[in-house]
Amino acid sequence: MNPEKDFAPLTPNIVRALNDKLYEKRKVAALEIEKLVREFVAQNNTVQIKHVIQTLSQEFALSQHPHSRKGGLIGLAACSIALGKDSGLYLKELIEPVLTCFNDADSRLRYYACEALYNIVKVARGAVLPHFNVLFDGLSKLAADPDPNVKSGSELLDRLLKDIVTESNKFDLVGFIPLLRERIYSNNQYARQFIISWILVLESVPDINLLDYLPEILDGLFQILGDNGKEIRKMCEVVLGEFLKEIKKNPSSVKFAEMANILVIHCQTTDDLIQLTAMCWMREFIQLAGRVMLPYSSGILTAVLPCLAYDDRKKSIKEVANVCNQSLMKLVTPEDDEPDEPKSAVQRQTEPNPEDSLAKQEGTSSGGPDSSCDSSFSSSISVFPSACTDRAPVTLHLDGIVQVLNCHLSDMAIGMMTRIAVLKWLYHLYIKTPRKMFRHTDSLFPILLQTLSDESDEVVLKDLEVLAEIASSPAGQTDDPGQPDGPDLQINHSELQVPTSSKTSLLNTPSTKGLECSPSTPTMNSYFYKFMINLLQRFSSERRLLEVRGPFIIRQLCLLLNAENIFHSMADILLREEDLKFASTMVHTLNTILLTSTELFQLRNQLKDLKTLESQNLFCCLYRSWCHNPVTTVSLCFLTQNYRHAYDLIQKFGDLEVTVDFLTEVDKLVQLIECPIFTYLRLQLLDVKNNPYLIKALYGLLMLLPQSSAFQLLSHRLQCVPNPELLQTER
Repeated sequence: MNPEKDFAPLTPNIVRALNDKLYEKRKVAALEIEKLVREFVAQNNTVQIKHVIQTLSQEFALSQHPHSRKGGLIGLAACSIALGKDSGLYLKELIEPVLTCFNDADSRLRYYACEALYNIVKVARGAVLPHFNVLFDGLSKLAADPDPNVKSGSELLDRLLKDIVTESNKFDLVGFIPLLRERIYSNNQYARQFIISWILVLESVPDINLLDYLPEILDGLFQILGDNGKEIRKMCEVVLGEFLKEIKKNPSSVKFAEMANILVIHCQTTDDLIQLTAMCWMREFIQLAGRVMLPYSSGILTAVLPCLAYDDRKKSIKEVANVCNQSLMKLVTPEDDEPDEPKSAVQRQTEPNPEDSLAKQEGTSSGGPDSSCDSSFSSSISVFPSACTDRAPVTLHLDGIVQVLNCHLSDMAIGMMTRIAVLKWLYHLYIKTPRKMFRHTDSLFPILLQTLSDESDEVVLKDLEVLAEIASSPAGQTDDPGQPDGPDLQINHSELQVPTSSKTSLLNTPSTKGLECSPSTPTMNSYFYKFMINLLQRFSSERRLLEVRGPFIIRQLCLLLNAENIFHSMADILLREEDLKFASTMVHTLNTILLTSTELFQLRNQLKDLKTLESQNLFCCLYRSWCHNPVTTVSLCFLTQNYRHAYDLIQKFGDLEVTVDFLTEVDKLVQLIECPIFTYLRLQLLDVKNNPYLIKALYGLLMLLPQSSAFQLLSHRLQCVPNPELLQTER
């Protein structure tokens, strides 16, 4: 420093002492500066005051010499003390050089800068609030300072500043939020702790409504929640807990829609604490905001569905995810099936642009509102922020939801509970919004059929419920069952094409009244026949499915739909089956189900007597297909009491190639005759006179069998048939 330079009004002694390496001498100079400035204040000499501050700033605090910088810092603090309440007039000039010294390489100098700023702030109190952002910025850097003394000094200054903010009602929250949003993404442990502490303070001030700006900082808070330090994670948990309490108290003022994507993203993280916390927030959002969350359904389901398959190690997350899933499902109502209303020009001007809204959200590719709707409906998509929910209805768009459900159902690695949840969603959507859902049926149909091979019986059962609803819903009725329902959906014709001849034959059969009108049954739609065709194709291509699950699937369908329609349609389709071996196997399976399942009791009774035209036509339809398997044809004749025809058929068996499989089927038929189903047949053996062909047919089976256990069983039964002459004598 040039000793000959004029530093007036500072005296040469003050200048010399400020440049001294000893702290005590610099302190003496500071006292002299304080006295000098007090005199200027008394004289109201603002020019000289500014000159002193400028000299201390430019020539000392910003000097290249370290001792000069230390002298300048203590001198500026002395000026502030001398100015007292008037220091607010000069705060910018006082603070800026001190903050510059926060970046000094010398830790001692950074400490002195912190001490000087403490004294300046302590004197100015509330007057520093207009400069809060620069103070906060400087403090956030010192919070991560490697020197413990500097860090300790910054903590004192930090507490002082917090006290000032707490007791003031002039804090500029709007101006502070951008800085907070920027600093909240710091990876430094101490900086994060500093940020969290300030959010806690601001949240506790009654006059500061931080909830309005929560969308700006929520993502950063969840980032901090994943910190390695337990203390920081705990602090962040407390902050998020306080915000959630406030949200529950004042849901009407919460910007739910603006935070939905943030929660969706963090619900998918691998950190258990973050995921559980985000999922709890999501649960509250769905329950508090209701239909405002519907545009984000696809993202929510993407996050929630995998959690439903968690094991006991993540039981808490699984339970909360289940509540989210159930709550979201309840938001879908029959009103959502209403056609999208064309919007007026006024509405289009007042509604927010969904693209603009999405651009502001982070991670929209994985959790944004459903944005993949058919082009014909894209004009009606809208994301409604909380401010618009009272005056604009939220429209449910299924494209994104169905896409998510389809993806999860197609993923064979996904857990059983997730697959069940997906199927429950599909069933719910078909019940609540059938017209909109049938636009997606052709794309869902193949995967639903594939799911029938799932290892879980419960999954298969839910899958059948969905398929049954598709097959019976009135919304699925089309003029041409072979044509797609949606405007731009691509169909796998190998899966869904309905043979014209089959359709004509079946739908024109008088007994079924067009298949849609079977007596006492739900209406079958155009998808019913598609379903039957594709189910049989599935059984044909995957024989193990037929062996392991075939009877279970068909029995359940008979409960869910109508047994008569199912057997009638399958028999009609099998009549045209080119693979005769499969046709024989399938007929045998259907026949076994018909004769043994409790679900088919009513249909058996209907066929037993053949009293109605419908039952007679059904028998004729079944008979034509049952001819694929000779033994099942005989059993059908036994069931319908066509004993003479059964005898005639058995007489023809002599012309067939008698194989081991053939004899096995005859053996099974003999076993069936001994079952409760054929009790009426066994009792008819008492009436020898009126049932001679029944007895002949049974003897015919006996002659076909080798002397096996089945032979012995039937032989013993026939030995019990009374002598007709003896019966005549008794009369």
